[in-house]
Amino acid sequence: MNKTVQISRILLLLLLAVVVSGCVSSRGGDVYTRDEARQTMTVEFGVVEHIRPVLIEGTSGTVGTAAGGIIGGIAGSTVGGGRGSAIATVAGAVAGGVVGAMAEEQFTRKEGVEVTVRHDNGTIRAYVQEADPAEVLQVGERVRVVRRGDTTRVTR
Repeated sequence: MNKTVQISRILLLLLLAVVVSGCVSSRGGDVYTRDEARQTMTVEFGVVEHIRPVLIEGTSGTVGTAAGGIIGGIAGSTVGGGRGSAIATVAGAVAGGVVGAMAEEQFTRKEGVEVTVRHDNGTIRAYVQEADPAEVLQVGERVRVVRRGDTTRVTR
C-alpha cells in the first residue's frame, strides 16, 4: 500500500471522528435546544429529597454504523484479490458497521443524575438529566422544575 492511500485513510478516519463527535448533545439542566429558546415554559418549585447517580445510555444511530461500515469496507478491500477482495470488502463493511454502532453508543453514553423533588403542592417526582459538574444539586436544596412539553429539567 502506498503512502498516499495510507494518508487518505487516516484523514478519512479523522474526518469521521469529527463528524461523530459533532453529533453529541448535552442533556444537562442548563442546556436548551434551539427550538426551546423563546418558548413559554412552566415552572414549579420544590425541594430536593434524594439524588442518585445514573448512566444515560448512548445513541446507536446511523452515523456510527455508516462510519464503521465505510472504514471496514476500505480496510476489507485491501485484503486478497479478485473475488476474495470483494468478499473481504463486504465482510469488513458489515463488521465495521457493527463496531461503529457500538462505538457510537459508548461515545454518546453520559453520566446522569436522578433527582427526586418534593414539589410545593406535595407531589413527589423524579427527574433524570445529564450530570453537570457546574451545577451539583444537594439534598434539601430549593430548586426550580422547568417544563416544556415532554422536556423537563431541574435547576437552581
